[in-house]
Parts: sequence; structure tokens; C-alpha cells
Amino acid sequence: MTATLPACADLVVIGGGPAGLMAAEAARSAGAKVHLFDAMGSVGRKFLIAGKGGLNLTHSEPFVDFVARFGARADAVRHWLLPFDADALRAWARGLGVETFVGSSGRVFPADLKAAPLLRGWVRRLREQGVTFHVQQRFTGWDAQGRLLLRGRDGATQALAARACVLALGGASWPVLGSDGEWVAPLAAHGVDMAPLQPSNCGFDVDWTAHFATRHAGQPLKPVALEWLRQDGSRESRQGEFVITAGGVEGSLIYAASADLREAIARDGGVEIRLDLAPGHAAAALQQALARPRGRRSLSEHLRRQAGIEGVKAGLLYEVLQKSQMEDAANLAAAIKSLPLRLLRPRPVAEAISSAGGVRLEALDENLMLRALPGVFCAGEMLDWEAPTGGYLLTASMASGRIAGLAAARWLQHGTDAGPG
Repeated sequence: MTATLPACADLVVIGGGPAGLMAAEAARSAGAKVHLFDAMGSVGRKFLIAGKGGLNLTHSEPFVDFVARFGARADAVRHWLLPFDADALRAWARGLGVETFVGSSGRVFPADLKAAPLLRGWVRRLREQGVTFHVQQRFTGWDAQGRLLLRGRDGATQALAARACVLALGGASWPVLGSDGEWVAPLAAHGVDMAPLQPSNCGFDVDWTAHFATRHAGQPLKPVALEWLRQDGSRESRQGEFVITAGGVEGSLIYAASADLREAIARDGGVEIRLDLAPGHAAAALQQALARPRGRRSLSEHLRRQAGIEGVKAGLLYEVLQKSQMEDAANLAAAIKSLPLRLLRPRPVAEAISSAGGVRLEALDENLMLRALPGVFCAGEMLDWEAPTGGYLLTASMASGRIAGLAAARWLQHGTDAGPG
């Protein structure tokens, strides 16, 4: 049940995702009286959906490697993670009665793999600690007096005076769950420097023929190795799997390269990746096998018997190669080991797992307070950073919320009013 809206408050947290909830917890632990607002009917909607297939809380790899996952923003994110890293997150979950385990890939999951018990326990503890929740209240900006504007379910807007505020409004992916990026305009109007919101951990469009798309959409491509060019000019190859869609490709292996691929498309208008359809098999051995006489067998049957290539993998070869290339054993073997595939554009940000862009970190001080709006702090995915899947995004979002919540509580101790007025 939501509480009655106050006319004024010490500390307001807007956004009930992991970053906002952690900001509220940290600020409350430091003695601040916290009111938390969310646009949806309950908090943690995206968190719950993300945990449907097994909640990936964090990753167990060494701290240095963990930090490196954040690319160009690694130095800034390192500052967030130093006091709240993967081990600290696991200890925090244990404090809620949720034990965790490390999977075979190094990813860390709750013992029951579920998000709902953790979220319920977290919200219950926050209520017991004195955090007041208000749902179905959408942030729309500030009025001329610097008061927060919150629009309720009935469409009416109320002004709320707050001495300090933490914004944890999410990015622009999955808008149906509240992360719609509508906060960009009111922040930009008050001089906050923004990077355009873009898809991250996303799929890409490919110009498939109708025959291939109809026959193979929805099929996983595995095992396969993906090679692409990184933004620093180096080549990277990674083995895994992804899925063919009616209009392109998506899935974990594609998501791992998505930031580099997105930037290459923005720069060049498209990007070529290379696929090894037979990882673990040498090109020479494949060529020797494919050069054997096939007699009356079809080429597809010959591929299956001699190279283990069938189904969607065979379909990709027929989709990309000319008939003459398919008939030549050397060309065919080379293509199996390095099949070129051109990606045209990333899928829209609303479809992405997460988003890049947002409030530039240069617009914030080291405590995540907006330089243009003293007393207003920001945290989570609304900031201009991105992370691959694997628990990195969640861990850093929560760590940034902790930084912002503690800093907002300290700000209150100085008795300074927040807001753009």
C-alpha cells in the first residue's frame, strides 16, 4: 500500500529499481528520513522480469577483471565498486536470508534462482527501517520554486519540496516496466549534459532472404565462435551461442559484442562480423573431409556427414555463399571457419536488455551529485555507462545507488536545500 504524499520531505529517492532501493537503504542507514517514489504500481518490476530465467546477481571473477568489463568508464565504476563489490553484494544478499552460488560460467545466482523472494525481503526490510514508499507517481521535473513534480495515476501533478533527491530512473529499455527515458527532457532543460540513449546488450538487423528467415527464425546457433573488431582496433573472438530472428540476430554472444558493433555501425553505416561454425575443427581437416567424393548424396547431406554442419548452420552457408563457393571444398571449408555476416543496425533501445548513454559522468561530482543541480544525485542505468550481461550491470547499479544514497544523507547534514530553484 502506498503512503499519502507529503508536501515536503528531507530525502526523496525517485525510482524503485535496484539503484533506487539501494540508495534508500544507504541513506536510511545514515539516519536520513527517506520517501521513495516509483512510476509503476510496485517497485522492482524490471528486476523481477530480469530474474525470470534465473537471477544473475553478480560475477565471481577477480576484481581487476570485473572492473575491466566497464570499458571506457572502468575508472569511474571502480570508485563505486571499491566499497561494494561482488563479494559485498553476496554478503548483502545473505543478510536478507538469500544464499548464493557460483555457476559454471562464474556467474553468481541466488540458491533458488529466483528474484521475487529477494525483492520481497528487501522491500520488507526497508519498510521496517522506516523508508516510506509511494507508487504510481511519475517524476516530470521541477517547478519554478525548485519543487519536485510528481504526476499520479489520476493525472494530477503534485509539487514536493525536498531538501535532497536521488534520481534512479533507469535507462530507456523495457519502457513498459518504467524505464522509458522520459526524464531526459526535464534534466536537459536544467543544463544537465546528456549522452544520447542507445541500445546496449541488444540484437541487430540483418537483411535475410524471406526463405532463410521463414525457415530458421527462432533457431539457436551453437556452438559458434564470433569474431569482431573492437573499438580500439583489436580483434576479439569468443565462443558461445546466439539466436537467428526473423530480422537479424540476438542472444548472449551478440550482446557481448554489442557496444563495439553499435559504435562501428554509427561510424561506418554497417559492420561485418565473422562466424566460425565449427569451433574446434581445423580448416585443413574440414577441407580434406569435404573434398571426399559425395557420389549421389546431396551437398547438404555431404556437409552433415563430413563436417557436422546441418540445420541453421547449413542454412547460413547457403544464405551467404554463392553456389560456386559451396561446390568448392577449399572455399566451403574457409567459409565454415570464417563466414562473413553484415549487420545493418542495432534493434531499437526499447527492445534492448539495457541502454547506454544518459547523464554524462562529467556532469556529476565524485559523489554522483549533479554539478548543475546541487543536492540532486543520480544513480544506476540513467548514467552514461554500460556493462555486458553477467551480473555486472546489477552490481554496479547497486554500488552507484549506495554512493548516491550515502552522499545525499551527508548533504542533508549541512542543512542545504536541493533543487534547481
